[in-house]
Amino acid sequence: MHALPALLSGSGVGFTLGLIGGGGSILATPLLLYVVGMTQPHLAIGTSALAVAANAFLTLIGHAKAGNVRWRCATIFALVGIVGALAGSSLGKAVDGQRLLFLFALLMIVVGIHMLRGRKGVDGAVEPAGCGPVPSAKVVAVAFAVGMLSGFFGIGGGFLIVPGLVFATGMPLISAVGTSLLAVGAFGLATALNYAVSGMVDWIVAAQFIAGGLVGGFFGMKLANRLADFRGALNAVFATVIFVVAGYVIYRNAGTISGIP
Repeated sequence: MHALPALLSGSGVGFTLGLIGGGGSILATPLLLYVVGMTQPHLAIGTSALAVAANAFLTLIGHAKAGNVRWRCATIFALVGIVGALAGSSLGKAVDGQRLLFLFALLMIVVGIHMLRGRKGVDGAVEPAGCGPVPSAKVVAVAFAVGMLSGFFGIGGGFLIVPGLVFATGMPLISAVGTSLLAVGAFGLATALNYAVSGMVDWIVAAQFIAGGLVGGFFGMKLANRLADFRGALNAVFATVIFVVAGYVIYRNAGTISGIP
């Protein structure tokens, strides 16, 4: 009975991944809890991490064909970030599930504010600065920090990786979107494996989410390439969605955090 909600939710998550390189688990976890009907926060986090990782890898193919992926930067962010994601997810499992969701909602608000401010990169199709054979300390530090936050909150990290790539390398925004997907998939997979070891992944729901995300990711990627020069309006719309979801998560969990029944 959860198949249709999971498919539709996965389609929406895949669409946002393809469109702006983020929004995977930051929306997937609340959707699993409040639309699909999961009751355990840690199970939802582990399941969403697996589903988002798979959808990110599938969507990466389309962006790579469109020439939006800077592979050297993508590889550095993925490899360095995995270490941070493993450390972060280990910390996350030790935190009370309801408290983790509350912190998760606060992070969503910060991300929403950042999106409203916009993200700008420099033009150019060459491999960005800092991603040479010996990556710069700035790139390594940002990749590790993003990976750790991603693992702690059980999110793919696209909303953190995309601005992180622009900040650390100055690459164009559309390139950051495409490049981020390799790291999103790697971070999500590392987090999902860590949660799976503890039995915190629902494999059937994850498969349904992935199936829906395959369709949504295709259309999101197509739209991203058409609207690459008009992303300000899209950021504003999606930031609004983030604020609404964050507010709902805080509402659902504020009583638990404050001790009010």
